[in-house]
Amino acid sequence: MTRVAVIEDDLPTSNQLAGWIRAARPGITIDQWFDRDSAEAALERETYDVVLLDIELGRERHAGVALINAINKRRAGVPVLVVSAMPAAIYRSIMKALDAWDYLQKTTFEEADFIETFLEILRVARERRAQDEPAPPPASELALDPLWQRTPTWRGERINLPLTAQRILATLYQRRGEVVSYEELFDVVKSGRNRDNVRKHVATIRDAFREVDPGFEAIENVPMRGFRWTDPAPRKRA
Repeated sequence: MTRVAVIEDDLPTSNQLAGWIRAARPGITIDQWFDRDSAEAALERETYDVVLLDIELGRERHAGVALINAINKRRAGVPVLVVSAMPAAIYRSIMKALDAWDYLQKTTFEEADFIETFLEILRVARERRAQDEPAPPPASELALDPLWQRTPTWRGERINLPLTAQRILATLYQRRGEVVSYEELFDVVKSGRNRDNVRKHVATIRDAFREVDPGFEAIENVPMRGFRWTDPAPRKRA
């Protein structure tokens, strides 16, 4: 959910800005703060997508500057839109130097100007957030149905295996990293309890995996002992 902070000590102005945002983007959560202390505490506590703030808050002439510095220190990258009565000709360059997104001088802009600026900031904020999100883990985990009613899947692809091969696969995977002896695998083979038969089942498993993943090498043969499941290295994100 998108969350916006409006930091403005004048209640009518704060309500006006919040109302414009709600009209443009219903469903956005808006927190309104009216002094530096409460705003600074909120910025420390909450994660905002966009911050709107005035430079002067109460008697503090440059409270907004202190808040921008706090944002840059704790929440670097959060877009800040400054809405102030201070002369834009003087303060716009100052705010830019502090990494504020933009500066709007009160009484010199209309609702449409504000909304256009705000929506552009919101769009960029969402893009940044998407870029900063960690990549999903590679789909390297094997999905098995313990009731054997569905075929297993590997990297999201179905693997077609007979039941005995599924049971051998499950045993190897449940003990991944360990050597599973031939004798232990005999316990899941209902007939043909010998090494050649186990090897044939393992070959069937490998072939089935390689139909969907030609580079599959997760089942390792341990000479004279048995087999071992070794987790593959994670795939690099493109």
